[in-house]
Amino acid sequence: MKRGLLPLNQDDIATLERATLDAVAPAAVEELDGWLLPFDRSTIGRATSAVPLRHDSIAALAIPAIQARYAAHGLRAAFRVADVPALAAVRTELMRLGYRPQQATLVQVGSAAGMRAVCHALPSPVSTTADDAWAAPFLTDGFDPVDGAHRIRALRRAKDALFATVREGDQTQACGTVAFGFGWASIHGMRTVASHRGQGLAARVLAGLADAALARGLERVFLQVEAENTSALTLYRRAGFSTVWRYHYWRPAQS
Repeated sequence: MKRGLLPLNQDDIATLERATLDAVAPAAVEELDGWLLPFDRSTIGRATSAVPLRHDSIAALAIPAIQARYAAHGLRAAFRVADVPALAAVRTELMRLGYRPQQATLVQVGSAAGMRAVCHALPSPVSTTADDAWAAPFLTDGFDPVDGAHRIRALRRAKDALFATVREGDQTQACGTVAFGFGWASIHGMRTVASHRGQGLAARVLAGLADAALARGLERVFLQVEAENTSALTLYRRAGFSTVWRYHYWRPAQS
């Protein structure tokens, strides 16, 4: 990885989290006592869970106020909390209130140059338009169509994004999105149609998105991937990504 990308400082963490919400584009966002509160009626955890902007002594005392804000929007509060020592009090309080950790997810940081180097084939073309062809893989067999529809809607609302596809004729075989904000390029919505996996198509998508980031003069890239997604993690490791922290979604135990 290029010198200077790591380690992240507290300001880097804050810009990464702000860039995340710009990309997954919930219907509304509020800020409260060092937390970002996204409000959306969707299946996208990042668009529906409160997240601290720093990993140093975020006050657990804010949790009741956060719950009240979600209730005011007609929603149940959920939280996205990094598994770092400084946030132990937050996790302890959530446990006391009946929340439980779910869906371990890794935040990984890399470089656009590393992404580009993972592919020796033709990179995917990139468009400013999130057309139906780009969206098609989200709705194919092997993916939850409701979740897919929510992700299509969210990424189409992203403030500044480009959309990559690998196509054969009129069929889209793979797609992905890069969003730009707060000094970061971030990768979202990586999908490959089940019948075309193992052919290097995701690497071509990463390469196309890397070219778009480099054209903007952006070197720092991040993505978020479920800890159990071994095939994606293998690709991202080859592309030079490193895990900077792991988080869990904290949701009520009965949900």
